[in-house]
Amino acid sequence: MIATEKFAVRHTSQSRLHEVDFSAIDFGKIVSDHMLVAHYKNGQWQEPEIVPYGHISLSPTALSLHYGQTVFEGMKAFRMKNGNISVFRMEKHFDRFGKSLERLCMPQVPYEYFTEGIKQLVELDAAWVSGNEGASLYIRPFVFASNEERFGVHESEEYTFMVFTGPVSPYYTKPIRVKVEDKYHRAVHGGTGFAKCGGNYGASFYPTKMAREQGFDQVLWADNTPELNIEESGTMNVMFVIDGVVITPELTDTILDGVTRDSFLTIAGSLGYKTEERKISARELAHAAEKGLLQEAFGVGTAAVAAPIRSIHIQGINYNIPESGAHSFMHQAKTLLADIRSGWASDMFHWNTVIELD
Repeated sequence: MIATEKFAVRHTSQSRLHEVDFSAIDFGKIVSDHMLVAHYKNGQWQEPEIVPYGHISLSPTALSLHYGQTVFEGMKAFRMKNGNISVFRMEKHFDRFGKSLERLCMPQVPYEYFTEGIKQLVELDAAWVSGNEGASLYIRPFVFASNEERFGVHESEEYTFMVFTGPVSPYYTKPIRVKVEDKYHRAVHGGTGFAKCGGNYGASFYPTKMAREQGFDQVLWADNTPELNIEESGTMNVMFVIDGVVITPELTDTILDGVTRDSFLTIAGSLGYKTEERKISARELAHAAEKGLLQEAFGVGTAAVAAPIRSIHIQGINYNIPESGAHSFMHQAKTLLADIRSGWASDMFHWNTVIELD
C-alpha cells in the first residue's frame, strides 16, 4: 500500500517503464502505467479505482461521440531537488475543471476524487517523473458522456471521469512564427471559449492547418471586430511586453483562464513589473513594433510553459520580435516558475502540492 492510498488499486502486471528513453521523449506519445477511473450513473459518482492503463469500451450511442460532452484539464507534476514530487496548482485546476463541467451541463467531480485521486496516481507512478531539465509528468483529468443506450439530443445521464499521466519534454523547442487570424474565430461571447472542452480544440484545427501550410507555426486568435483584439495564441494564452509593461488580454467568456497565465502575472508583480490585463488590438501591436516598443511576445500554457514568438504576421505584414535573452521578463518568469516547482526557490505563493516519497 502506498502512503496516500484511499482508492482501490489494481496494479499492472508488467510495467512499461523500462521501454522509455527519458532523454528522447516526444510530447504526448508516452503514457504511464496506471489510470484512475470513476463512473457516474443513477445521479451519483461511484467510487474511483486505479487500474492498469489500457483501452476502454464505449457504446456507439455514447453521447460524447455525437454531441461533444467532453471536458478535460491539463496539469503537471515535477521532480523536486530532494526527490519528492510537486503537483502544480491543483486547486486552481480543480476550480477551472468545475466551471468547464458546469458549462457543458455535466456533473461536478467530487473534490476528493480529483485531488486525492491524482496524488495517489502520481505517487503510484512516481518512477515516471523524470528529473531531467525541462521534463515533467503531464496529468490529464477528463470527463465524457459514456455508455447511455440512447442517442437523442440531450445531456447524458452517464459519465466517466478518468485521469492518465505521461512523461513529457518541452513542447516548443524554438521560437514560433504566428499569424493573426482575421477570418476564423476561436470563440464568441456567450459560447464555450472559457471552457476546456473538446469542441473548442477540434474547431481550431482547420485554420491552424491552413496557417501551417502558409509557413506559420500557430495562429494568433482575434475577436470578430475590425480592431482584431487579440485573444489567445494557438492553444495558449498570450503575453506581450511593450515599453517595459507586461500586457495580456483581459479575461472574458471567450478566453481560457490559464493557470500559467495567472502564475506569470503573479510572478511579474514579485519581480517589479507593471502588468495590464486589457484589450490589445493587432493595430496596437503593429504600431508598437514599428516604434520599437514591442520587446517581447510569447504564449503561456501548461504544455509549453512559455513559448517565445519570433514574428507576428498581421494582414500581410510581418513584424519581427526581438530575441528573448536571459534578462527578458519571459526568461526570468519561466526560470523562477521552474525553481518554485522543483524546490530550488521558496514556494512563496503556495502553489505546490508536495507528494513526499519514502
